[in-house]
Amino acid sequence: MITALTAPEMDSHLDALAGVLHATVLDGASVGFILPHDLSEARAFWQALRPEVAAGDRQIFVALEEGELAGVVSLITGMPRNQPHRGEVSKLLVHPNHRRKGLARQLMTTLEAAARDHGKTLLTLDTRTGDTAEPLYRTLGFEVAGVIPGYCLSVDGTRHDSTTYMYKPLR
Repeated sequence: MITALTAPEMDSHLDALAGVLHATVLDGASVGFILPHDLSEARAFWQALRPEVAAGDRQIFVALEEGELAGVVSLITGMPRNQPHRGEVSKLLVHPNHRRKGLARQLMTTLEAAARDHGKTLLTLDTRTGDTAEPLYRTLGFEVAGVIPGYCLSVDGTRHDSTTYMYKPLR
């Protein structure tokens, strides 16, 4: 089941959100964190997003499987004044124990519907070049805008990873 979280609901799901982020980073996901990565850093990340959710500038969608929070994705709708038509996909994460079940696709389908409901006609995102998410985004209709080599450190801090910027017009 995919559902949107309100800001107060984020508080009650904080440990589960942190757990998914923590597990994906430990599994090698390049999502803005470097090892060592602990649960307090993951909790702080989600707590920092609460004001954006409360203001309506971001939506958090979670995948629940048998009552357990198994995945999450964020839709940023609060964009600069010259980009009111654009939404940004952020932090598509599925706990390693729940992968290969279609949860990422379900999360993205829900996110796209919400973006359309907000009047968005364009979605953008970035992903580590060659990551497992890149083919998923392509099957969902995202197109590559470009690749930036050496964009960020890998999760273990040993090399510079490239990032691929992608977009999808919503019709």
